Order: sequence, then structure tokens, then C-alpha cells
Amino acid sequence: MSEPMNEQREIDEVSGVETVGHEWDGIKELNTPIPNWWRWIFYASIVWSLGYWVAYPAIPLIDSYTTGMLGYSSRAEVAAEMVEAKENQAAQVESLRNASLEEIRTDSDLLEFALAGGRSAFMVNCSQCHGSGAQGFAGYPNLNDDEWLWGGTLDQIQYTITHGARNDVDDDAHYSDMPAFLDDEILDTKEIADVTQYVLKLSGQDHQSDEALSGAATFADECAACHSDDGSGDIDAGAPSLNNAIWLYGGSPESITKTISHSRSGVMPAWGPILDDVTVKQLAVYVHSLGGGQ
Repeated sequence: MSEPMNEQREIDEVSGVETVGHEWDGIKELNTPIPNWWRWIFYASIVWSLGYWVAYPAIPLIDSYTTGMLGYSSRAEVAAEMVEAKENQAAQVESLRNASLEEIRTDSDLLEFALAGGRSAFMVNCSQCHGSGAQGFAGYPNLNDDEWLWGGTLDQIQYTITHGARNDVDDDAHYSDMPAFLDDEILDTKEIADVTQYVLKLSGQDHQSDEALSGAATFADECAACHSDDGSGDIDAGAPSLNNAIWLYGGSPESITKTISHSRSGVMPAWGPILDDVTVKQLAVYVHSLGGGQ
């Protein structure tokens, strides 16, 4: 019997390997079975997966999952680690709670702890509006410079974070209301155009001299009460400085005209009801440290 079977064997002329006798469109399959070591690893993987399926959480149910014979839970492990971390930080947290902002700033250990916590809290709660680098966007202040609508001291920053601005949650929120000079029919388009040219002059930009001269009188009558005669602004009123190159909504003629005509009224949440007082302190110290703190 062996000799007839051997006679039926076909060897591929190119590779010298026996074929399995299958052929598709003139292509013949070589008889190259997987190595035994690979096959045993495959079997072992099946056994391992069955053991894992029995020992650990594996199968999702309607409102739960199979817990496994070992009862392991990654969530419980993370929760335990968080409890341990909070216990390790408890002393420093309590020190922060009892320390003033100035005491935190002058104590190297407390400052390091506050900055680390503030950076983390900023990324979670503040970066969506102010950017991960606190560089801000149009309508969201840059926190790296020294221009502050409501003041940049530690206490002022803490107050702003705690109460926010123009929100309907906190009665102590910062509030300022710039008139919409065109919408409210306080100024006409020609007067607004002239004031725009004067604001461009205040900020050192190219401007039309005659229109700026005319706009200066309107500015003195309608704008100086909040923005000051020289355009330096007033943090008590939340009125920004107009005599530099820092702009919250843009310093182009078009943007300035839009602001004067229709006003702006950005809103900041009150974080005091959301975050604990220690986290607010950490945020205040961190924001103050970014480079623009007064």
C-alpha cells in the first residue's frame, strides 16, 4: 500500500515541498503545517482564557457582570488607592485649609503641594475655556499676562474663581454691564466709527486722525467713566484697559466697532459651590504663578 501512496505524492518543483493535492486556477497548496510549538501555545491560550473567564470578571450582564471566583475589581482597587492617597495628603490638605494665601506662597512645601493640585484642577475644570496653557481664546482671558479685568492679586484671583462673573448662581459674582451703544440708540454709526478710531489711537494702532479727534470727545462723555480718561481701565468696574495690545475680543477696527455697537457680556461659572475651599486656594495659587499675578 505504501508504494502506490508514494506514487501519488506530488512535489512542487520550485520549493521542493509536497503539495496537499488542492488546486485553484493552477495554484497548488503546499503541505506546510504549523509547527507543533505554535499549536501547543494556541491550546495553552485557550486553557488560560477559560481559567481567566472563571477567575476574573468577564461576562457583562444586564445591569452588572460576572464577578469571578477571585472577586477582583479594578474599580475597587482604584478606589482603595484614592483613599490611600487622600490619607497620605490629609496633613498637607489640612495645612492648606488653615493657611492664608500669602502663607502658602511663602512656604516652599505648601506652595509645591498647592501648585501640583492647582495644575491638576485647572486641567480638569478651567482648560476647556482658558486653554491647557492658560493662553485663553477670544472671549476667554489669557491668564499668563498681567492684564486683569478684576485684579490679579492672590485674594482677587481667589474671589473671581469662587464667585465667577455675570452668572446667575452667585449673588457675589463680578458684574459689569457695558451699554450696547448702537442697539440702545445711545450713539449713531458715525459716532461709533469715530470712537473706534480713537480707541485705535489709544492702543497705538493705525487710525484716522480726524475721526479719532472727533471720537475723543464722545469717549470722554460715554466711555471714560469706566475705562478712564487715558483708557487704562478700571478693575473695580471690570472695565478692560484699551491703551495696550491686549484684547479679549480682538483689537481690529471691526471687532472694536462690534463691541461698542452690541456690547459684550462673557460669563464665568462660580466655582465656590462646585469645588472645595482647598481646591479653590490651589487654583488661585496656580493661576497667580503663571506669570501675570500681581
